[in-house]
Amino acid sequence: MQQSSNMSSLRKSGLQKDVLNLYRRALRMVKTKPVSSQHKFSLFVRYTFRTNASSVSPRNVSAIEHLLRKGKKQLELYEEPSVKDCWVSEEMKRWDESSKMRLPGDTKDTSGT
Repeated sequence: MQQSSNMSSLRKSGLQKDVLNLYRRALRMVKTKPVSSQHKFSLFVRYTFRTNASSVSPRNVSAIEHLLRKGKKQLELYEEPSVKDCWVSEEMKRWDESSKMRLPGDTKDTSGT
C-alpha cells in the first residue's frame, strides 16, 4: 500500500499526463453510449490500454507518441453519437474473465503473450 501511494505522488511527465488524459476521456466516452453496450466499450478501452502498455517500453517515447496519436483518432471516431456499439474479440473476453479472477494488486500478465 505504501508503495502505491508513493508512486501516485511522484510528478508525472507530460507524456504520462497525455496517456492518462486520453484514458479518462475514453472512460467518459463509454458513459455516453447506450447502457446495453457500455460494458463492451469499457472492455475495449481497458484491454487496448493494458495490452499497449505492456507491449511498449516506457522509454520508447516515439512509440508511445504514435499510440497516443492513433488512440486519439480512434477515440474521435468512437465519440461520434452515431456509434452505438463496438465489437470485442474472444481474446478480449478471455482477458476480461481472467482479470476478474485476479486479486487486486496482482500484476502478473495473463494475456497469453
